[in-house]
Parts: sequence; C-alpha cells; structure tokens
Amino acid sequence: MLSALTRIFRTPDLRRKVLFTLGIIAVFRLGSFVPAPFIDYGNVRACLASQQSGASGLYELVNVLSGGALLQLSIFALGIMPYITSSIIVQLLRVVIPRFEALYKEGQEGQARLTQYTRYLTIALGVLQSTTLITVARSGALFGTTDTSACSQLVSNNAWWATVLMVLTMTAGTGLIMWMGELITERGVGNGMSLLIFTAIAARFPQSIIAIGQAQSPEVAVVVVAIGVVIVGLVVYVEQSQRRIPVEYAKRMVGRRTYGGNNTYIPIKVNMAGVVPVIFASSLLYLPALIAQFNQPRDGSAPAPWVTWIQNYLTTGDHPLYMALYFLLIVGFTYFYVAITFNPEEVADNMKKYGGFIPGIRAGRPTAEYLDYVLTRVTLPGSIYLGLLALIPLVAFVAIGANQNFPFGGASLLIIVGVGLETVKQIDSQLQQRHYEGLLR
Repeated sequence: MLSALTRIFRTPDLRRKVLFTLGIIAVFRLGSFVPAPFIDYGNVRACLASQQSGASGLYELVNVLSGGALLQLSIFALGIMPYITSSIIVQLLRVVIPRFEALYKEGQEGQARLTQYTRYLTIALGVLQSTTLITVARSGALFGTTDTSACSQLVSNNAWWATVLMVLTMTAGTGLIMWMGELITERGVGNGMSLLIFTAIAARFPQSIIAIGQAQSPEVAVVVVAIGVVIVGLVVYVEQSQRRIPVEYAKRMVGRRTYGGNNTYIPIKVNMAGVVPVIFASSLLYLPALIAQFNQPRDGSAPAPWVTWIQNYLTTGDHPLYMALYFLLIVGFTYFYVAITFNPEEVADNMKKYGGFIPGIRAGRPTAEYLDYVLTRVTLPGSIYLGLLALIPLVAFVAIGANQNFPFGGASLLIIVGVGLETVKQIDSQLQQRHYEGLLR
C-alpha cells in the first residue's frame, strides 16, 4: 500500500490531480466555518455547545451532508443538498416529461443540456432553502427552542435588505460548491460532487466519536468504533455484491469482418438505488414535523391535538412508530427508484438490436419479463438492507443516547463507502495505465 501511494506522487499528472483535489477540499472545509452576514456567531457557538440532540429530520440530514455547516449558519450552510435534490428531480422528470427523456437519449449534447437545467434548478432551490433556513433560525426553532435565549437571537439584523443579503450569500455558496465539484471532476480525481459530500461527512466522524465518549465513557466509544468497523466491512461486502446475468452476442458478418460472438453479463447490484431512498424517506418524514412546527400557538396556549401527536410520535427517532414508518418508506422508495432508473424493456430492446440474448430466454418481451423478475427478487434484500442500515443511528440514539448524527449508519456510511470505493478504483485504474500495477491487490 505504501509503495502504491509513493507511485501516486511520483507520477506527475496523477500527483497534480490529487493535489488539486486536496486543495479544493481544503477551500470547501474553510468555507464551512465562515459565518454568513448578520449571523451572531457567538450565539451560534453557544447553542451548538448547549444542544444535545442536534437537528432532526431533514435538517439532520442536511447538516450531515454539509459537514456541520448548516447549524453554524455559514456561507456554505446548504452544502451540496440543493444540487442533490435538483439532480434527483431532473432524473425523475425524465419519466414525466418526454422532452427530458429525448435529451437523455441524444448522447453527450443532450445530457449537457440536462446538466444545465440541473444547475438552474440548484440555484432556485438554494434561494428557497436559504430563505427557509433563515426564517427557522430567526424563530429559534433551528435548535429546537422558541424561547428568548441565545438560540432565538441568531440573526442580528431583521431588516429586509439584510435577509436578501443572507439569502444571496448562502445561494452563492451553493453555486460555488457546485462549481468546485465540477472542477474536481474535470481536473482532479473522482466525482467532484461525491468527494465533497464524502469530505463533509468524514470531517464529522472524529467529533461524533468524541461526543459519544464524553456523553458515555471512553470504553463505550471504543466499542462503537469496533462495531463501526464491522458494519463498514459488511456494507462494503453488500455494496460490491451483484447478480450477473449472462449475455451472449451472435456473430455477424459485415463485409469481410466478423462482429460479435463474445460473452458478457448484466450486473444487477443488490443496492441499485444507493442512498436516494434514505434521502426520500427522511425528507418525507420531516414534512409533518415542519407543518407542526409552524402551527405552534404564539400566545403560549396548548397546541392542537394533531400537533401534539406529531410532536410525540413523528419528531424524534426514538419512537417505534417513527422507526417503522422510516423503514417502510425506505423499502417503498427503493422499489420506486429502481423501477425508474433501470428499465428492463429498454435493456431488452438494446440487446435485441445488437444481437444479444440471455441463454435459455427468447429475445424481446420474454427477456424484459425475466429481467424484471430478477430485478424484483434482488431489490427485496437490497431494500431491507437499506432500511436496517438507516435504522442504526436511531437504535444507537435509543440504546446509548448518542446523537442522531451517529457516524456508522444511515446515509453517511453509504456515501462514505460508495464514494471511497469508487475513488480508489479510479486511482487504481490510472496507476495501472502507467505502472501496470494498481493500488488494489
């Protein structure tokens, strides 16, 4: 491993890419600590030190993906979340809008147009989310309190022009993060957006472990780290697992040349949906809490019964009803997202067009039905795996009183493992091109 790392820095172009990537990551982390205009940073730090359970629901997820910048109300408070959301929306709109599907099939030029639409939507979502964040911060509800303490005095200027400036700053921060991610993709190593998310999540791992050690004991922190290593190993094993469907291509004579006749396979991963179902489920479960939050009576009277019910059962993750709904939503969204991203009929048509067939299965509709059958069976354990992995932070929250930003589980661990594996594979392939020996053995 050490010799492979040495070869990375001895290769001029690969060394330049790695150093460029590390430089962009350093700028990204620096921006996470720069407060937005008119934010009382002293009160923010006081609230961060006093609050125990952290943000909940969607704010918890955004805070994790922003590397803690959300609760610090920095210029990068929104992180990469608007871009993730807009990418998912554009991908889902391909099913609804025929024009988007046509652009996707046009190749590089059409996909570049879809990328441009994603950027525009990212900026629009940045404006919307930054406005919501500032409104919640002013009410004091960002840290779960509405009293007159420091947590309700995070914004030092309530003028309209100050609000506009804060919205513009946070939206510009989102645009800058998007640009830095694209720079890494073009000039660095790996997928830029994914690496920035990886950096934001990994930066909070030491803080989470130290918080567990302080809240419980150093022995508990050591046990958590040991269990985390085992969980990471299992996640790597499942993420690499796939069902390979063999495909054979018939030989074709074009002029004097013979084409085809080779054998390949269609890889169907156990977890084809990735982290998207967890994001969907977290976002949907946060909506009732958000509605209840804005229906709190301002005169100090008792809230409505439905508001109380939501606060008791759907606000924190320590209730069995919340966990059950979370698990079922993840399972449902996994099937939904896989059905959108993998079209068996399209795959069967492409195979038929190029003379490919699955041994023992007729080309055309029987092939599509077989692919759908295999996909449905493989997705079932994948969806259960995602649901159980997402419940790990909630179970830890109940069992040891850990913060809900528990590092070894949920969306954070999926992103860490997935991006880490993909980046290592890219570095390994570039090393093999130059030294005939890669990073992996």
